[in-house]
Amino acid sequence: MGARGASLGGGFARLWTASAVSNIGDGVALAAGPLLLASLTADPALVAGAMFVQQLPWLLFALPAGVYVDRLDRRRLVVLVNLVRGLVIGGLAVAIATDVVTVALVYTALFVIGSMETLADNASTALIPAVVAPEQLPRANARMMGVHIVGNQLLAPPLGAALFVVAAVPFTLNAATFVLAALLVATLRVAPRPEPTGPRNPLRRDIATGIRALMGHPVLRMLAVCLCLMNVTLAGAFAILVLYARERLGLDEVGFGVLLAASAVGGLAGSAVAARLQDRFGASLLLRVGLVIETCTHLSLALTTLPWVAVATLVVFGAHAAVWGVITLSWRQRVVPDALRGRVNSGYFLFAIGGSALGALSGGLLARGLGITAPFWIAFAGMAALTAVAWRWFTPARLDDPDPAPLTV
Repeated sequence: MGARGASLGGGFARLWTASAVSNIGDGVALAAGPLLLASLTADPALVAGAMFVQQLPWLLFALPAGVYVDRLDRRRLVVLVNLVRGLVIGGLAVAIATDVVTVALVYTALFVIGSMETLADNASTALIPAVVAPEQLPRANARMMGVHIVGNQLLAPPLGAALFVVAAVPFTLNAATFVLAALLVATLRVAPRPEPTGPRNPLRRDIATGIRALMGHPVLRMLAVCLCLMNVTLAGAFAILVLYARERLGLDEVGFGVLLAASAVGGLAGSAVAARLQDRFGASLLLRVGLVIETCTHLSLALTTLPWVAVATLVVFGAHAAVWGVITLSWRQRVVPDALRGRVNSGYFLFAIGGSALGALSGGLLARGLGITAPFWIAFAGMAALTAVAWRWFTPARLDDPDPAPLTV
């Protein structure tokens, strides 16, 4: 059996299972959380503010979190963070069951959970190259993305909504999944990382080293800029998707749910074929095609009034997003040395969350002032410009080397 078809190993199986378990819990809470807040307050600003509260730690702590992911034992860090998340969500479930839960308490729990995510998501990503061979990274990342889509976006949210009949139940399940994920990762065996020699650098200097490494590599820098600007345009357009679905497409709540599921279905298909597509066509061609697909996605949604066209567009977009994610993450894992992975990952997370936050803020303002399709037209123009700039960077010489030179600082 060739390397591409070989087993990913028991270590990856444990990491994958832990991810599957925690994604189911997250997906349950994804549906139950807004329902909980809506049961506590009718203020739409307070309900919508929950997403901002959970994302705020990424803007505050992403860069320091990357330093600690590089300094500490990543396996133990994931275990500890999952236990903390389980404790916090378990406490929230108790507060719900005893009828003492408040909006302030929910916000506090979300902020702590978001803070823990800055460590857990980074460390989990950095652990994958420790349990699979470099040539297996696309397959491993595709499987991780697939389980995220199935658990977090397709299966668990309807389950969370159904379980909310007894409000504490979905949060109790979420807490249990975090504890189980911690136990699974605790059994993971990874080679010990070399101990640092000499005095430890100040936190600020280590952060600066990671940012310098990211921004000093031309392809890594361009990928980070692409991620940021793609998220600006995407979040700007999708922040008003519920209004677009109703006013432009004439869809009811069920139709809006189908529209959301379309992207997840496409993402699942994309994650299933991403590694094979990269083997067949190479990273450079697929990333260039991805830029075109993302640009055309916004154009199609700006022009159409037909629900089936919008659904088909989002299926294709979801597939592209999964393929893009698998390729760029696998390439980054191979190029960035182990000692820098946490800090470089944190820079990418900051670009991603910052872009999403800016896009979500601007999308509503554009729609209010210029009409419901304005965010899609602006996104189309922005992506067309980005495609023209990024095209020359995504060449076979830069991206298709089977053994790329590692990043150096």
